[in-house]
Amino acid sequence: MEATRKSLYLIRISADYVVLALSFWMSSAISLALSKISFGRGAYILFLSMIIIWFVYAGASRIYDEFRSRDFGFELGAIGKATVVQLLSSIVILFFLKETQLSRFFVVTYAVILFIGLTSEKFLVRRTLEYIRRRGRNLRNLVIVGAGIVGRDFYDAVQSNPQFGYNLLGFVDDTKRPDLNGQSLGSVDELEKLITARHVSDVIIALQGKAMERIEEVLNTCDRYTTRVRIVPEYSNLVSGKYSVTMFGRFPVISVRESALAQLYWRIFKRVFDIVFTVAFFLLIGSWLWPLICALQKMLNPGPLYYKPTRWGRDGHEFTCYKFRSMLPESLNVDKEGKHIHTTYDDPRVTTFGRLLRKTNLDEIPQFINVLKGEMSVVGPRPHDAEENAALRDKLRAYMPRHLVKPGVTGWAQVRGLRGGTSDLSIMQKRTDADLWYIENWSFELDLRIILMTVWQTIKGDPKAY
Repeated sequence: MEATRKSLYLIRISADYVVLALSFWMSSAISLALSKISFGRGAYILFLSMIIIWFVYAGASRIYDEFRSRDFGFELGAIGKATVVQLLSSIVILFFLKETQLSRFFVVTYAVILFIGLTSEKFLVRRTLEYIRRRGRNLRNLVIVGAGIVGRDFYDAVQSNPQFGYNLLGFVDDTKRPDLNGQSLGSVDELEKLITARHVSDVIIALQGKAMERIEEVLNTCDRYTTRVRIVPEYSNLVSGKYSVTMFGRFPVISVRESALAQLYWRIFKRVFDIVFTVAFFLLIGSWLWPLICALQKMLNPGPLYYKPTRWGRDGHEFTCYKFRSMLPESLNVDKEGKHIHTTYDDPRVTTFGRLLRKTNLDEIPQFINVLKGEMSVVGPRPHDAEENAALRDKLRAYMPRHLVKPGVTGWAQVRGLRGGTSDLSIMQKRTDADLWYIENWSFELDLRIILMTVWQTIKGDPKAY
């Protein structure tokens, strides 16, 4: 088992270096062919430097850790970070070498080819290993310590994912459980004998309740062998699919809900995109569409041009949101008791022209002013009325975490059909869950996808936009 593990480790490393060398050679050949300049001494120095930097970064970032129980997206993120390091390092090295033969075109080409090459290689390796593991080879013997609810849920997860590559031997538990259907391997005291007799390579601790002493015994037992130990906390059902573990002094701390937008780098990236997209929108579309809507509004819907409700932004901060007015000037959004009045189909408060604006999402255009002010983003959870937020925070599960990011002109819930006024709490919960999914799974590609889906809905009209 250990020999197989080492062989796979060497194969993964060797494959990466081959891809790195081929990427460097291909980008050099393309760059030099276009510029018709001979291969200089600087190229050899740069290539050697890239090899060394890859070696150092791979070790520091633990890029060769075990990925068998991680999805490909996690590994793809590691590849992306490694490619960025190679890109920036090559720029710095070429600057100090004063190398003119390898241009910026080479650097960009190298990064692109390297990313594509590594992604393809990792994907093929992963699929090959999954194919082998599904046929009972390259498996690790695994034992679960604790046959309670957490342990059994983990057992089901392993059984339903044979591509993880584990041969699940069964449970050890101090409590006799006749309902384990032959999966009981004895008590915790018998774990050491089990490790040696069955060549156990991995142990999962899923003990519940006050079992700290037994956990320490399991750890001490496994420390006498080359057995990997992982602990599944009893509160794992409270942690979202996206989480992070950080050190708070000497204490490991689990963030139960994490997003890439928690990182300053990605928030800056998203902010820059918001500004660029908004400026482009105003130059290409808003410059003529905005005055046209204002003129039609004056003729068809006399009264104020804009509707300026108070909305909750990031971290619950209030701001004034801008929209083209789509209702009668005297319309109210709250009843006599201060409760929010939801918009309904054929709502008498909505004007004829306002109905067209809402159907095509054009009433949201003024919110790009909020985007420029930094109060909103192009894509994010849609902002709700302050009264609605106050009411829903106590009625819906995990409602307030949707305010961890800036609200958006459009959002994932909207393009998935979860829009429109409603008093149905089940629909509101689905909308909230969609917003949380967006926050936890945010990526630039996802934002682009939502924008394109919004454009398509604007063209064809959204039946739930009323």
